Amino acid sequence: MQAHVTPFFHASTSTWSYLVRDPASGEAAVIDAPLDFDQASGEVGHASAAAILETAARDDARVRWILETHAHADHLSAAAWLKERTGAQTAIGAGIVQVQETFRRKLGLDEGEPHLDAGAFDCLLHDGDELPLGELAIRVVATPGHTPDSVSYLVGDAVFVGDTLFSPAAGSARCDFPGGDAHALFRSVWRIYGLPATRMFLAHDYPPEGSAPRAEVPMAEQRAGNKHIREGVGEADFVAMRRQRDAGLPPPRLLWPALQVNIRGGRLPPADTYGQRYLKLPLQLRDA
Repeated sequence: MQAHVTPFFHASTSTWSYLVRDPASGEAAVIDAPLDFDQASGEVGHASAAAILETAARDDARVRWILETHAHADHLSAAAWLKERTGAQTAIGAGIVQVQETFRRKLGLDEGEPHLDAGAFDCLLHDGDELPLGELAIRVVATPGHTPDSVSYLVGDAVFVGDTLFSPAAGSARCDFPGGDAHALFRSVWRIYGLPATRMFLAHDYPPEGSAPRAEVPMAEQRAGNKHIREGVGEADFVAMRRQRDAGLPPPRLLWPALQVNIRGGRLPPADTYGQRYLKLPLQLRDA
């Protein structure tokens, strides 16, 4: 049986999120849902996440899981907001603990603060774990390389790959974040290519000028035509390309806001005594 997949595009961050439903039971999972965030004003909204719940209600879907493919650096997660409204379980790859430790130090966050450890999520996932979804199962596939917590989700003939791959014209994920590794990414991609899936769903796409972003790409098209990693491209060549390319990439626009929320499982930083919440911005001092 195939899962029913409804994609949602968040234009301001080029994020794809998904409502994945078992047609037989109506049980569903939400993958990589974003908050709405305006950096200039600091305004946080939930319209995009609410649209997912509206679609679930329309389709008589019962959200059982709220899944993250990793702690994204380019959008703020709506996982906590969705959990409050559905009672669903939140889950992410077990490597999140390493990511939390790294960014807790970089941001100077209080180690005693709740939700800055494994307890930020209901489930930490390991390679080979399976989550029930009605008559279907969600198989967890560890796919590190972009980040150490990156996982993909295999549901029937569909695989949700996070940032590991973009569309064939856009290539592959960067590997210069803490814990990233181009060798690991190469092996993860080829592991994905070997899965019993025909449909690949992306977390982001950054298409060439004039092309529309793609949520879904046939597995065969990726294997044959991805511009970075395809049949005939060896590991050494891929790693050399990836390292050269990463050296010239700027940080993601929402890196620091996103990580502060996402390592907390989609929760905003705690309020101060006046009820105000703040995001930190580490300063990088250049030599004169």
